[in-house]
Amino acid sequence: MSLLPFDDRDGAIWMDGTLLNWRDAKLHVLSHGLHYASSVFEGERVYSGQIFKSREHTERLHRSAGILGFKIPYDVDVIEAAKQAVIDSMGIVDGYVRPVAWRGSEMMGVSAQQNTIHLAVAAWEWPSYFDPEAKMKGINLDIAKWRRPAPDTAPTNSKAAGLYMIATMSKHDAEARGFHDALMLDYRGYVAEATGANIFFLMDDGRLHTPTPDCFLDGITRRTVKQLAIDLGYEIVERHIRPEEMARATECFLTGTAAEVTPVGTIGTYKFTPGEMTRKLVDAYDVAVRAHATGVQVAAE
Repeated sequence: MSLLPFDDRDGAIWMDGTLLNWRDAKLHVLSHGLHYASSVFEGERVYSGQIFKSREHTERLHRSAGILGFKIPYDVDVIEAAKQAVIDSMGIVDGYVRPVAWRGSEMMGVSAQQNTIHLAVAAWEWPSYFDPEAKMKGINLDIAKWRRPAPDTAPTNSKAAGLYMIATMSKHDAEARGFHDALMLDYRGYVAEATGANIFFLMDDGRLHTPTPDCFLDGITRRTVKQLAIDLGYEIVERHIRPEEMARATECFLTGTAAEVTPVGTIGTYKFTPGEMTRKLVDAYDVAVRAHATGVQVAAE
């Protein structure tokens, strides 16, 4: 991944209806979104010049904003056109797109009823989230001390910026201890997700188990991989999973727009071996996203 700072790059960013020079896409330091986390965003992958499930992401962006109590002043079609304009202007073939909406700077306080809602769309080239060699061996996860909050304490069904504070803290702690990422439990102590990806386990009953997303996002990639697994003949079990049940799992992987399908080798003291099921889903997902870019429907085999 490039080490160029994200505020000093060549290219263009769509902001509030205009395609700007990358370095000119700025906001004021007293923006409400910075101080009070009144911001929502999406993360999207570009494959062969096309955004995978682009419209689903844009629709979720609108839903997330509504949950936080504000309305994005651009409809889905406008945002879809803005995203395509950005990747076309940047000449991106395989990359990442980041739409973000936030409350502006008219009012600075907890209440911000009069603040303008802003929207920006940026895109950049981005390789695999994890090193490819490490990915296929299975990445190593710590178990975070921070937990996903209860749905009556935070807007857990929104892709809200504020929900990622504990994710960053957990991932930094894990990296400092030599891990690639961290597994987060939920407020009840059940397995929830990694810091930015959902999780699946192949259990000793031969079925694929995944946590019920009742206090974290039911990811777009998660739903895609569930269907791919069903197409491959695997039975999906969605339920609350206790941490000690990970001892029953033989394979484990993460799913997410950035992570795609990433095998897991260890979580704390629990060990897994990426096997046939994981390899099939890694390959099936890669085929699906490439086929999506060409408009071809491909069934998992």
